[in-house]
Amino acid sequence: MDRQAWLEQRRAAVLTSYDQDAATYDDHGYPATAQQDWVARLLRACPPAAMILDAPCGTGQYFSLVAAAGHRVLGADQSAGMLAQARARGIAIALDQVRLQDLPYDGEFDAIMTIDAMEHIPPEDWPLVLANLHRAARHGGLVYLTVEEVAEPEIEDAFAALTRRGLPAVRGEVIDGNVGGYHYYPGPAQVTAWLQAAGLHILDEGFQPEDGWGYRHFLLQAARQSRLNPSKPTRPRHRPGMP
Repeated sequence: MDRQAWLEQRRAAVLTSYDQDAATYDDHGYPATAQQDWVARLLRACPPAAMILDAPCGTGQYFSLVAAAGHRVLGADQSAGMLAQARARGIAIALDQVRLQDLPYDGEFDAIMTIDAMEHIPPEDWPLVLANLHRAARHGGLVYLTVEEVAEPEIEDAFAALTRRGLPAVRGEVIDGNVGGYHYYPGPAQVTAWLQAAGLHILDEGFQPEDGWGYRHFLLQAARQSRLNPSKPTRPRHRPGMP
């Protein structure tokens, strides 16, 4: 099977899974305490009445933290089901249906939250997604990013199993029964290299272990875009319509 066709199948499966689970997503008892602590820290570092991008926002479970801190939030997500749940909270100033790969924003946000999402991004798209997050931030803006990690034996076993099945997988991709069956775990060294290449400076980093897996938390700062790629033309602002 062609790799791009296979990845499109996995992306569609992930999206379908989130749409189907949206109504009960917040009932799963997800271990998000560390994420909430890092979000609070991000918000404290923002200027007054800051503009925050939550992408992907999911059901908007962090919207109330943003509002309580006196800031405004715009939510973006590719899942119509998740956006319906987020809309019901009545907090976001706007909600856009868009993938991380297609974020259209240009220098609009004091801070960006990308939480529990990068594990669904294939390696080919990591540089693009990070570039989009960088572009969306104002000069010196902050980005809070989580990266899921699993133990090396799971990665090796998954790669061997996928290879035996003749699937066009790369090392780090894991196909299981959860959330559309696609996760990608690049490892901290590769993530750090991609962040540096995207002009996202690591201000702080931490790891929260769970049972056989965990989250690496990054607090990042966007470099000035003119230093990163001064010849790149500015994109016109466009906001996708809601479904």
